[in-house]
Amino acid sequence: MNKKEISAGGVVYRQDYNGKLQIQLIVDRYGKTTLAKGKMEPGETIEQTALREILEETGMVGRIVEPVDVIAYTYQHAEFGAVDKEVHYYLVEAESGDMQPQIEEIKGVDWYTPEEAWSRQESNGYDNNDSILRDALNKLGINV
Repeated sequence: MNKKEISAGGVVYRQDYNGKLQIQLIVDRYGKTTLAKGKMEPGETIEQTALREILEETGMVGRIVEPVDVIAYTYQHAEFGAVDKEVHYYLVEAESGDMQPQIEEIKGVDWYTPEEAWSRQESNGYDNNDSILRDALNKLGINV
C-alpha cells in the first residue's frame, strides 16, 4: 500500500481599496504559478492546515468561506516510492496580514484581477489546478 499524504490550501481573495476583487497566486520554487498549500501536521485539522500554510507562505491571515474541491494524484518520492496525495482546497477570504513570500519555499506572491489570475493559471499553472481556480472563481460570481 502506498504512503498517503494530505495537504491543504486555498484560493485566497480580497476586495482592493476600490472594491475590486483580487485573487492571490504564488510562484513556486519551480517557477510555476500555483496556490498556497502544504502538508498537514500532526494534530491539525485539514482547515487548520490550509490557513496555516497560507499564512506561512504568503503572510496573509484568512478565513475559510467554503470548500472548493479535493484533487488526488500519485507521485514518486525518492525515499517512500509511490505516494498517494490528496490536496484539499478552500475558498479563503484574506482578512489581514502583510503579504510576504516565504522565500525558503516560494519565489513570489501577488494579487491579480480574476481575469489575470485565470490567464496566469492557463499559461503557467499546473493542469490539476485549472478546475480548482475555475470553481473558486465561479463561487465568487466570475465565469472563465
